[in-house]
Amino acid sequence: MQFLIYILLYPFLWLISILPFRLLYAVSDGLYILLFRIFGYRKKVVKNNLRLVFPEKSEAEIKTITKRFYHHLCDMILESIKSLTISEAEMKKHYKFTNLEVIHDLEKENRSIVLMVAHYGSWEWIFILQTYIKHKGYAIYKRIENKYFDRLVKRIRAKYNSYLITNKEAIPTLIESKRKGELTINGFASDQSPRRRKAFHWSDFMGIKVPVHTGAEMLSKKLDMAVVFFGVKRVKRGYYEGTFEVITKTPTEFKDYDITEQFLRLVENQINEAPEYYLWTHKRWKYRNDVPEKYQ
Repeated sequence: MQFLIYILLYPFLWLISILPFRLLYAVSDGLYILLFRIFGYRKKVVKNNLRLVFPEKSEAEIKTITKRFYHHLCDMILESIKSLTISEAEMKKHYKFTNLEVIHDLEKENRSIVLMVAHYGSWEWIFILQTYIKHKGYAIYKRIENKYFDRLVKRIRAKYNSYLITNKEAIPTLIESKRKGELTINGFASDQSPRRRKAFHWSDFMGIKVPVHTGAEMLSKKLDMAVVFFGVKRVKRGYYEGTFEVITKTPTEFKDYDITEQFLRLVENQINEAPEYYLWTHKRWKYRNDVPEKYQ
């Protein structure tokens, strides 16, 4: 059944991916009507999240952010499909980096990197970074249930010396890379919520006490990797700028969870600046401390 779904959907996705950007975003506008206006995909979750973290905003403001978010979400979906056939030159035109010297300086110091990112702006095309740097790229991800689409996504990333690994694979893979003397840059999307029982640390994120992921900090200390925050700005539709900010080159000198706290504050700054580009469809605040566990 998985293979049947794959062979039925793949030609359709491929045809979408070869559309010029002008037509691609016309499809995105149509998808917006379906997801937001007709099906109301997770609309209740989005609005509840926004009301929770922005209690000072009016309903009119929440409504505006919600609409802008769904437009951006649909663009992200179509841009992800575009990854099937987009050329390296075209991707570089649409996804730029403002200060690559930060990574190049760490290359000169022979330092591997933990790259802490959030589900903000655009993270689909970040793997084009590998064409500018010497580090081998790994990204921690959740395996796609359909194994054929999972292999497809891995192949797309591998074209640019970027490889997807699961949480369980991360530690042995990166330990082996260090043993071989490889320079690696390792992406962690650390802004989503672990289950209450699996949390080692709780923090105020957007003013709400929630459990937070600490794996990126743990690995940086275990393998002595520099920690860099990756921020994204949407310049205009289909165009993004990524900026790097070193959190620390000496992670073992930080108290437990201080690195994670610094990362969360940087994510909050992005969200407050332009909230419509955060991934509000996830139940990020489901396990907040003011909700009894039996209701989660």
